Amino acid sequence: MHRHDSVLEVGPGLGSLTLALLDRGARVTAVEIDPVLARQLPKTIAEHSHSEINRLTVLNQDILTLKQSDLIEQPTALVANLPYNVAVPALLHLLAEFPTIRTVMVMVQAEVAERLAAEPGGKDYGVPSAKIRFFGNVRRYGMVSPTVFWPIPRVYSGLVRLDRHEVSPWPTDSDFREQVFNLIDIGFAQRRKTSRNAFAEWAGSGNESASRLLAASIDPSRRGETLSIADFVRLLQRSGGVEQPAPIRAPQVQQVLEPQVQQVHHVIEQPEQSEHEAHDVRVM
Repeated sequence: MHRHDSVLEVGPGLGSLTLALLDRGARVTAVEIDPVLARQLPKTIAEHSHSEINRLTVLNQDILTLKQSDLIEQPTALVANLPYNVAVPALLHLLAEFPTIRTVMVMVQAEVAERLAAEPGGKDYGVPSAKIRFFGNVRRYGMVSPTVFWPIPRVYSGLVRLDRHEVSPWPTDSDFREQVFNLIDIGFAQRRKTSRNAFAEWAGSGNESASRLLAASIDPSRRGETLSIADFVRLLQRSGGVEQPAPIRAPQVQQVLEPQVQQVHHVIEQPEQSEHEAHDVRVM
């Protein structure tokens, strides 16, 4: 973090990380759902430094309801300590709601960290892994022992970092993103199915599904767990009728750019294929 950063901190708790961020010169908006902790945080900061309190804003709010209009200044960085049950929804919501966020560093339960950072084809790769990569590059940043917390939890935590694409390789508007996310949900809904069968209902038939997959340079026999975010995007773009605005350079994501219509690739219909062997894969 740097002095020019406007940091959105989620779950500041007692304020130890908040103090460190302010000490670096950053401006911090701390969002805390617990009203007792939210009231105490400004007092804690003021006790340690009268000057730093001027760069702190505290919101007593649920992070899943946070909107751009709730903030005086749009954040450039996100740091968070997220509980298991809201980690993925919170991350996806904040990345979509605040396109000005360039860097993310979050601490989550180790199992969630493994899923977020998993690569296509791995046992932990799933819906969260694919969707989070719509926004940028993800990597693990190590483990955190339970002994550093009080009270001591029964699980390890993991750090995950995301760096948003400087120039997105695909459109980032909400309509396009929702369509891509819908394809991801379909692809992982029945992980033992081939992509041809998984996308059959979406495409209208098995043959049409195979045609669209081939047009996107995807083998119809592949399974959803092997598809990267780029594969899902390409499948949508080459399925016809999808408007494709020019890539948007962040943070100028509010500009309205002239869409381009992707040419539909016609391929020879492939014969219906039967489901082959099933293998055990842990379901998300």
